[in-house]
Amino acid sequence: MRIFISVDMEGITGLVDRDDVQPGGRDYERGRSMMAEDVNAAVRGAVAAGATEVLVNDAHGPMRNLLPEHLHPAARLVRGKPKKMMMLEGLTAEYDAAICVGYHSRAGALGVLSHSFMGHEIEDIWLDGRPAGEIGLAHATAAAVGVPVVALTGDDAACAEMTAWDETVLTVPVKYARDRFAAELRPAEEARRAIEEGVVAALTPVPKRPAAPGGESVLAVRWQSASVPAVLLGIPGVTAVDSRTVQARGPLPALYRQFGVWMRVASSLTNQPPYC
Repeated sequence: MRIFISVDMEGITGLVDRDDVQPGGRDYERGRSMMAEDVNAAVRGAVAAGATEVLVNDAHGPMRNLLPEHLHPAARLVRGKPKKMMMLEGLTAEYDAAICVGYHSRAGALGVLSHSFMGHEIEDIWLDGRPAGEIGLAHATAAAVGVPVVALTGDDAACAEMTAWDETVLTVPVKYARDRFAAELRPAEEARRAIEEGVVAALTPVPKRPAAPGGESVLAVRWQSASVPAVLLGIPGVTAVDSRTVQARGPLPALYRQFGVWMRVASSLTNQPPYC
């Protein structure tokens, strides 16, 4: 059994503030240590469930948050960027299941450190008319690859967002949002025990593969300003919905990769790094 783990940082046990998750923040070094502990709990669960291979993709910010020497020895690590598949770099149809660790809710949700990919620059995302954030796009893209997302960890808002997207995904809340930068925290040992046990349950028995989606999808993104869409309209296939919203049509995962190009363009125009 081969398992893929995509790990973000905002939904990690104990973390609630930008200083916890951004390089240079006063508590960032502690945050990346907490991140490793949550990931290692998921890896332990995967191994206990029978995984023979585990690949971890560092999917947050600079994508160099996890220190290799702190990672469970059963896991391999994809580190650094750029990555064509962004938060899902390394995921192929050869994997039996995907797990999302440390994920957060989408822009506009009252969740801890909620946003969609680019902090304040992206206001809304829709996939086939359905509101989506990093959770929805990851789930839909993994399904298009042929791999089921079976478990997610994060705050209660992220867990609720995943359940609304796919109620069969097992979710593990490690904290409960009081506001965007405040939460009630589960004790760290309790949270990591819940992650490990949750992953074991999600992988027992081996998950069934999702039905291959047919046809094309439509991805629409509403940006904070009109300057980014104005430039994106120069990309073939990108059309305007209104002055701040663009969309494109195509099959996943190719559409997900194109979205990564949109973010790199936006980053060059706004001086704001993608995947924050």
